[in-house]
Parts: sequence; C-alpha cells; structure tokens
Amino acid sequence: MPTTADRADPFLAFRFEIRLDDLPVGGFSDCSGLSVETEFLDYPEGGVNDHVHRLPGRSRFPNLVLKRGIVDKLLWDWHAELMRGVVRFRNGTVLVKDAAGARTDLSFEFTKALPMKWTGPELSAGGNAVAVETFELAHQGLDRRK
Repeated sequence: MPTTADRADPFLAFRFEIRLDDLPVGGFSDCSGLSVETEFLDYPEGGVNDHVHRLPGRSRFPNLVLKRGIVDKLLWDWHAELMRGVVRFRNGTVLVKDAAGARTDLSFEFTKALPMKWTGPELSAGGNAVAVETFELAHQGLDRRK
C-alpha cells in the first residue's frame, strides 16, 4: 500500500514563471496557449470499405497569450522593433512551480518566438482595477522538458 509521501498530486496552475532569453523574468498573471494540435489526413483506400485511413500531417502550435499588470515597456519595445523591421526571435520557458515556489515541477520550452499582438489595458475612471496588458507570441515549437 502506498504511503502519503508517495502520492502524486496534480500540478498547481497558479504559481508559474515566464522566461524570455535576455529579458528579465516576467511576472505574468495568466498564460494560455500551451498546446499542440496535429492535423490528420483522411485517405480512402480503394477496396477497403469498412474504414478510412487517418494519417498524421503537420503539427501546429497556437499563439501563447500572456497577461500581466503593466510594469515596464520592454515587451512593447520588442514589438516596436518588429514593426520597424528588426526581427529578433527569442526562445522562452514556462516554469510551473510547486505550491511553495521553491521547486520547478513542470516546464515547457518554446522556440523562435515573435511578438504578434499587444493589447493595452481597459481604462475606466470609475474603477480601481490593475492596468493589464496582453501580449501574444507566435512561435515555432513547444517542448515539454519536465
């Protein structure tokens, strides 16, 4: 019979860190788009009438969408460079930490990322919400390391 120490609980989703090459560690409140989808091609074979062969094709990686309270303009500057024609790919890592934040339980590496979309905060004089920016990254691959 397993003991309590042997129990494997699911990873928690609230303590994570985003790293992008030479940029400081990002304090993001949300990260979505950690997925991969492989398209399949249907191939009907003549004389085989009970099924259609399904063959794997290309894999696609959706954009990573990062949200954070606005603290500096480093991400804006990276996107502004791209708008001026300076293409600077960056690799990055998403680290999922344990509840205490001391140990990395899970990590994903993405490659050749470029800023695709920046969305500024929704401003309202009648509220007291934190100004949040949304930053969307197109990338060319995602790999689970841990």
